[in-house]
Amino acid sequence: MDCNEARPLLDANADHELTPPQSRDVQRHIETCDACRRESEMVRAMKGAVRSATYHRAPDDLRARIMAALPPADFAEPEERARERIGRSEPRARQRKGWLDWLRLPQGQGGGFGSLAGAGAGGAHVGAAWRGGLALALCALVAAGIAVSLHRTGEPLPLVDELVASHVRAQLSGHDIDVVSSDQHTVKPWFNGKLDYAPPVEDLAASGFPLAGGRLDYVGHRRVAVLTYRHAKHVIDVYVFPEDDRSAGKPGPALVRDGYSVARWRDDGMMWWAVTDAAPESLGALQAALTARLHGADPGTPYSGS
Repeated sequence: MDCNEARPLLDANADHELTPPQSRDVQRHIETCDACRRESEMVRAMKGAVRSATYHRAPDDLRARIMAALPPADFAEPEERARERIGRSEPRARQRKGWLDWLRLPQGQGGGFGSLAGAGAGGAHVGAAWRGGLALALCALVAAGIAVSLHRTGEPLPLVDELVASHVRAQLSGHDIDVVSSDQHTVKPWFNGKLDYAPPVEDLAASGFPLAGGRLDYVGHRRVAVLTYRHAKHVIDVYVFPEDDRSAGKPGPALVRDGYSVARWRDDGMMWWAVTDAAPESLGALQAALTARLHGADPGTPYSGS
């Protein structure tokens, strides 16, 4: 377990909410990492201070005034109201009971399916086959809907959701950057020995996207490099995967997930994912500027969008 895996668990560890294996792994990491040990001690000290804080009991007259202002509790439901409630629920119950009635073959002595359904064992077999065919058709429609939704996003939802969650978690924790520097020659060597690949690092300040630093994260069941850029008052996290990695995903159109813009493309032997709370157009401009720098072209004029 490394710092990226241990730090989100320090609060739960202090509250004894982890499973025994998780708690053991976190404790082993804390014993070997000074930074995480200090943070764990700060968490425990804060929780101890809250528990030991002076408790002020509200005066009895305040409690009496609050209780007097509350409406009286009506524990006994009037008989007329109960009848109305039951009357309203009956139509809904009939609707729930009958929404699949169209799957049942009509019963009767006339021709068509009614006569087949009532014609003994042969009719029963036909009815069972008819309902079975409809069930298979419904399953096929559901599967087709799932396939269409995955095709529209161009990427399985779990990876997109995991990237957005990683971006949000980093912003909430206040630990969104491990190496703080706008110098690409400082950020790029920092990843040496921490990953099994060398991510390209470019400063895009001339295009309106200054490099703020980088960090390690754990996404798609592997360690990945994250390059952090600033644009106006927004933070853009760029996740860099080797393009031949199974967890890298595939390029596709930009999308929006939970209010966050996500862009994905492949270039220079890497798979790039960018996540931000800014407008999707800003990610398009960042992609264009980064592509220009990677290929030695002029990154163009600064981008002024929001």
